[in-house]
Amino acid sequence: MRSTHRRRATATGALIAAAAMLSVGVQAGSASARPDDSATTTALKAQAVRNPGALPATLSPSQRAELIRQATATTAATAKELGLSAQEKLVVHDVSKDQDGTTHTRYERTFDGLPVLGGDLMVDTAAGKTKGVLKANSAALKGISTAAPANAPAAAEGLAVKAAKAAGSKADKADSARKVIWMVKGAPTLAYETVVGGLQDDGTPNQLHVITDARTGAKLHQWQGIETGVGNTHYSGQVTLGTSQSGSNYTLTDAARGGHKTYNLNHGSSGTGSLFTQTNDTWGDGTNSNAATAGADAAYGAGETWDFYKNVFGRSGIRGDGVGAYSRVHYGNAYVNAFWDDSCFCMTYGDGSGNNDPLTSLDVAGHEMTHGVTAATAGLNYADESGGLNEATSDIMGTSVEFYANNASDPGDYLIGEKININGDGTPLRYMDKPSKDGGSADSWYSGVGNLDVHYSSGPANHWFYLASEGSGAKVINGVSYDSPTSDGLPVTGIGRDKAQLIWYKALTTKFNSSTDYAGARAGTIAAATELYGASSAEVTNITNAWAAINVGARAGDPGGKVFESTASVAIPDYPGAAVTDPVTVSGITGNAPSALKVGVKITHTYIGDLQIDLVAPNGTSFRLQNSSSDSTANLNKTYTVNASSVAANGVWKLKVQDKARQDVGTITDFKLSF
Repeated sequence: MRSTHRRRATATGALIAAAAMLSVGVQAGSASARPDDSATTTALKAQAVRNPGALPATLSPSQRAELIRQATATTAATAKELGLSAQEKLVVHDVSKDQDGTTHTRYERTFDGLPVLGGDLMVDTAAGKTKGVLKANSAALKGISTAAPANAPAAAEGLAVKAAKAAGSKADKADSARKVIWMVKGAPTLAYETVVGGLQDDGTPNQLHVITDARTGAKLHQWQGIETGVGNTHYSGQVTLGTSQSGSNYTLTDAARGGHKTYNLNHGSSGTGSLFTQTNDTWGDGTNSNAATAGADAAYGAGETWDFYKNVFGRSGIRGDGVGAYSRVHYGNAYVNAFWDDSCFCMTYGDGSGNNDPLTSLDVAGHEMTHGVTAATAGLNYADESGGLNEATSDIMGTSVEFYANNASDPGDYLIGEKININGDGTPLRYMDKPSKDGGSADSWYSGVGNLDVHYSSGPANHWFYLASEGSGAKVINGVSYDSPTSDGLPVTGIGRDKAQLIWYKALTTKFNSSTDYAGARAGTIAAATELYGASSAEVTNITNAWAAINVGARAGDPGGKVFESTASVAIPDYPGAAVTDPVTVSGITGNAPSALKVGVKITHTYIGDLQIDLVAPNGTSFRLQNSSSDSTANLNKTYTVNASSVAANGVWKLKVQDKARQDVGTITDFKLSF
């Protein structure tokens, strides 16, 4: 029962790649650089929103730094206004601003000096007054002892090293460990965060974070910190690159875009290798045999991504601070992946199978750098549903970068990694119109989607973006045929990609937090669209319908039927205790139950993997909602979807729960059926 459940990024699931192109020192055609500030204003005005004040304001690095300074100077006053305890302190993580002056300040928290993981919150202010507060977890931080058993650090390290070895790491000790308060899920708990390095079994650097209960030693959570992620290029043709000259030499250093540098690892797997340097300003020849070709692709992808965020959203660099990341190409030998590492603020590209297909394609570059944007803003935890949304954000923005670049050699599409031949047969890595075509991704949300690898649980959000942008049904875009289905069989009308990407970006930067799940993403995007276009706008209606089309919420104007709920507290005895039931009486429903009956379940429990959960219909038919497993997460709050169309709706329905392993007890606190 207590076995470690291993879930990590696979080689094919982690990357979005781009190949190298030739760079010259002059602008040419649609691939030319666009660093002009005036383009930002033009692009934002072109969004044709009802409320331009809700658009993101363009902040220079110095303006952003001043906002951060002001927020930092008033953290004590803000904590007092929010009613935080005396043991809590706020630390400014990021500040963004809308054109109407509304400021969004993101904070991390500490408790008695310990970092609080999952305690992040955002405060919206306007005209000096607080408009709203968004917390990743609303639980109170009170009455928590920060004393831990003497053997807790060693026990935590041993468990973390074991988990890392299961992922291929040969490390025999942790890189770092710290005592923290863990509240990503459930009540605040004193814990240890242990990080183990080394390499994963596919050659990707390992940065496994393992959270263990400081008192019991039980594993609470784990996630992977590595987010897998004139130039004559391999994929984009001849393009303009930002380079620098020093004496008689040129380097792949883009001074106009935060000093972004491109390095050649020459098949190494650590450090930065050597900065691409040569005596002329033409980089690569379009072939893989020329090392600078991949360098040109990576530099071009970085430049287009910088320009996209700056000119479309007014964002100056990945963190908004005007500082460029750096790129490393030719990582490892025949390494079939690309990844973003926030600790070095860099992206890294392998050369693909047989070193024949570098992962340096344009959409991969945009994908990987967007992981940095997500880390700097919402900080979506890289596991469970939030991890899927993290990956989807990178797919959404990587796709948007590809359309933005408008490069004839790599026209925009809703295919991920279509240039890098990751499967060896010319097929893409992922499909946004119907994600399941890749063989692993989910088309629509269901209660267990967060248990998938994050690159597959991203499927519903990718599907939402396609439907919101283009709508359902068959169509051809830039020569690519799509035929996007909906989970409810009803059509969706698209609002256009420009509007959909703006809504997602505004939600990411002002509505999402570290623990946002699919329901939260729906609420956040609807709120963002409402601010931009108005509550009764076609944009709000259509994105709401796009969510319903992937089984997240109801269609616009649909009240969602009737809800029957029990809020009685039902104690769950420890194993080998008998199963307990919580009844709900359904009445007034004509005919049978629906094929998509929603079953909401809330249970407080210290180890939800112990629980076997069933829904029992009035006629005795049983529907299994959850088998017991090795999931060590505390507390359950899920909505399951059940095809109950074979049984009559009216009568007494029961939630049946049985503990299947020793040591833990809990309580059913809420059970509801939504017809």
